[in-house]
Amino acid sequence: MNNKQKNRGFSLTEVLIAVGILAVGMTFIAGVFPAGIYLTTIATERTIAAVAADEAFAKIRIYATGDLNDISDDIRLNSLQEDELMDFNDVLGIGVKIDPCEFAYPSTDTAAEKQYCWSALCRLTEVYDANLNPNPPVQITVFLSRKVSPNLKYRTLDGSNDSTWPVPVKVNINGTSGNNELTIIGTDEEKTYINDGYTIVDGKNGQIYRVLERYRDNPDTILLDRNWDNDSGSPVWVVPPPVNGGRYPCIAVYQKVIKF
Repeated sequence: MNNKQKNRGFSLTEVLIAVGILAVGMTFIAGVFPAGIYLTTIATERTIAAVAADEAFAKIRIYATGDLNDISDDIRLNSLQEDELMDFNDVLGIGVKIDPCEFAYPSTDTAAEKQYCWSALCRLTEVYDANLNPNPPVQITVFLSRKVSPNLKYRTLDGSNDSTWPVPVKVNINGTSGNNELTIIGTDEEKTYINDGYTIVDGKNGQIYRVLERYRDNPDTILLDRNWDNDSGSPVWVVPPPVNGGRYPCIAVYQKVIKF
C-alpha cells in the first residue's frame, strides 16, 4: 500500500496577495489617525475659544466702564464711528493702559506657556449724542487666536513684525456689493495676509466673511462664503500668518452688541 504524503499550505502567490491586501488596509487605517488628531485639535481650540471670548467680553465691559485700576474716564464713545471699526485700545478713556497679559487666556497665573489671546474692535451701531443718545450700543468684534510656538512673531498694525501675539491688521480691498469676489490691493506682503480658510471682517460695517478660496491663477482675487455687502473700498481686518511661517493663528471671530 502506497502512502503518499501531501503537503498542504499557502503558495507564495497567495501569501503575497494577502500581504498586499493587508498593506493597503493598514495604509487606509493609518491615514485616519492624522485626520482624527486634526479634528480633535480643532474641536478643542473652538471650545476654548468660546470660553475665552466670554472672558474677553467681560473684560471689555469692565475696562470700558472704568472699574479697574482707578480709571476715571469711560470708553470714549465720541471717538467711535458708525462706519469704521477701531481697535479697542484706541477708544478707551485717557490714561487707561491695559496690561498686555490681560489679552492672554487664561488670565490666571499658570506654569504652562499661554497659547491663546484675544483682540477687539469697536463700532457704534447708533449715532452718539451726549444729550439725546449718550449710551448708544457698541458692536464689539473679538478675534480669538492661538500661538502654537513661543518663538513665533506676528505683524502689527503699524507695519512692524515684532508682535509676540497674533493681532488683526487692516488690508485694503476692492469689492462690489452683491458679488462674492474681492480683489486685494496693497503691497506684495499685504497680499499674503489673506488666504484660503481665513476669516475677514469688513472695516466699515463689521460683517464677518469666510474666505473659501484664493485663486491660484489670479492670487489677488479671493472668493467669499457669501456676497459682499459694501459698495465702498473700506479695508478689511484679518489676523495674518506668523512672520516666520506657520499655521493660521485665528481660531474664531465673535461679535456682541454691548451698551456701556
